[in-house]
Amino acid sequence: MVQHRSVAVVGAAETTGLGIIPGMSQIMLHADAALNAMADCGLKPSDIDGVATAGESPVAIAHYLGITPTWTDGTSVGGCSFMLHVRHAAAAIESGLCKTVLITHGESGKSRVGAGGWGGGSPASLQGQFETPYGIAGPPSIFTIPVLRYLKTYGIPIEKLANVAVVQREWAAKNPRATMKDPITVADVLASRMIAYPFRLLMCCLVTDGGGALILTGAERAKDFPRKPVYILGTGESSETPLISQMDDFNASRAFRVSGAKAFAEAGIAHADVDHLMIYDAFAHLPLYGLEALGFCKPGEAADYIWERNTAPGGNLPLNTNGGGLSYMHSGMYGMYALQESVRQMRGIAPAQVPGAKISVCHGVGGMFAASGTVIFTNEPA
Repeated sequence: MVQHRSVAVVGAAETTGLGIIPGMSQIMLHADAALNAMADCGLKPSDIDGVATAGESPVAIAHYLGITPTWTDGTSVGGCSFMLHVRHAAAAIESGLCKTVLITHGESGKSRVGAGGWGGGSPASLQGQFETPYGIAGPPSIFTIPVLRYLKTYGIPIEKLANVAVVQREWAAKNPRATMKDPITVADVLASRMIAYPFRLLMCCLVTDGGGALILTGAERAKDFPRKPVYILGTGESSETPLISQMDDFNASRAFRVSGAKAFAEAGIAHADVDHLMIYDAFAHLPLYGLEALGFCKPGEAADYIWERNTAPGGNLPLNTNGGGLSYMHSGMYGMYALQESVRQMRGIAPAQVPGAKISVCHGVGGMFAASGTVIFTNEPA
């Protein structure tokens, strides 16, 4: 277990550009984000002795940047991999395996420059044998399976699913770096192009290029850096199944529940202590599952909670304040961008800053409910 506030984020940055970046390959995006994060905290590659990444090899990243690590982590469980990297890095720093860890993300999700092929598993994989032959391949068609059961179980009208995207856009309008900033209505969402029922285009994440990086070190060193330290208060991780058809319950994510509960127990906080929340929103239903799995809402009540504007600007639980994967940006593995917004909020520098925020919960999904990672941050030293 990571001890409270023993590790801090001292460097954080995204790539110089976000959106469509055809002039940079995937590994260049990693490097751009990494160098920006180093500049943010006044470090150089020779100061880094730990490297973690997903979507690229940590060996390739270390070589590309001229880093000689004593600790590497290539954990790759989908878009929440970076939450797991934060957890693993904090444990590594605390145990003395390394002192300063760089976590990078870069993805040419839109331009596909230097990127690998689209996933889905080989014909011999579990997905290839038992799901792909029946016509589901890719997030839009896979995620429809649990959400249709969820909507039916709790009698949730499609308008309330569409409303999630509407509220996210309100936050994005406050963020100059957001890809989509124009206001939208529930009617606009329901009039957008059908992708895979019940998902219409505006219920689906963006497809963009970009990246981000974090630098972590021991809390005792954090005061020596130029930026306000952001301390790791609690972490959690879990996995469930690579097969959407094999979820324990289509109405809830077991991985979400386990990861979230572990992070809250480690942090020693109550829900009322949370000032800011990030829930990975590749599709409009994920904030609903996240709010319920984390314990902020009872099963089936999250759609009404958002409808009643609790998570909107001015609400009592600001959620996805950068605009989320639906409106800010989504290069494919969104977890890094959620982490970046939590750090900005804890530093007090976010475009849509939550006044007086002291605790931020950042919760991610990997694959289609296959895995989950949760990180709880605070800006208050021990």
